Amino acid sequence: AAQKSTKLTQPHPATMSLEGLENKIKSGTAVLEDLLTMAKASENAERYSDMCSFMRDLVAAKVDAGEDLTVEERNLLSVAYKNAVGARRASWRTLILDEYKGNTLIDEYKKKVSGEMKSICSEVLDVLEKTLVPNVEKMIAKSDDKFEALVFYLKMAGDYYRYLSEIVQEGYDKKAEEKYQKGTELAEKHLIATHPIRLGLALNFSVCYYEILKNPKSACEMAKKAFDAAISKLDSLDEASYKDSTLIMQLLRDNLTLWTSSEKEIDTESGKPMDDDE
Repeated sequence: AAQKSTKLTQPHPATMSLEGLENKIKSGTAVLEDLLTMAKASENAERYSDMCSFMRDLVAAKVDAGEDLTVEERNLLSVAYKNAVGARRASWRTLILDEYKGNTLIDEYKKKVSGEMKSICSEVLDVLEKTLVPNVEKMIAKSDDKFEALVFYLKMAGDYYRYLSEIVQEGYDKKAEEKYQKGTELAEKHLIATHPIRLGLALNFSVCYYEILKNPKSACEMAKKAFDAAISKLDSLDEASYKDSTLIMQLLRDNLTLWTSSEKEIDTESGKPMDDDE
């Protein structure tokens, strides 16, 4: 199922044509509100490639104006690429099943799917590493209230390097570990133990340890550490983040059960540990 970030809302009344917006984007004069409106509309229409495009333009406009993304805009960026790559990840998992091994036609089809995955992952990593992370690091040099955003972007970079490492062995596993590790160090220093971004990072980093880096001991240690730290601070959770935090804590516990139990079928559909993209 597609990941959603917003409720269906009516767009603001506007007289500009789509062609007019595209011309403004090309000339660098697009209005942020228009880009946000189109990103939300393309999400509601489940046109995630379009949504990615609008969000890239919005990122460029915000950074040019010396601003970072709002929480809503960050989530829209995440949803756009998560859905764009998620469909290809699901296709890849199907095409590597035993029933398709040795089939040259399927092998060619796998190359097509992996090529699409590489393109999407490389695109969002370019946005993160060349634009968003450097931009927010400059802001942190002046003020320390942007660590949440930086951890969010590092987690996201780790995720997409992890997705790349699922399909190709080109050192992306170490890149994923590097981004996750840097994000974890910052999260443990600047975000409370129950913060959904800190918990989501621990969840995905532990999955990376287990599935990609083949280090089940570190996976279990990380998941247990994050869960125990959060459970001890559960009373301090505010209402706004309670649902998100407790959901991720449940996923951490489920994965720990999967990894430490002789019964390996917690996720009955795939038998795989769960991250926050499932």
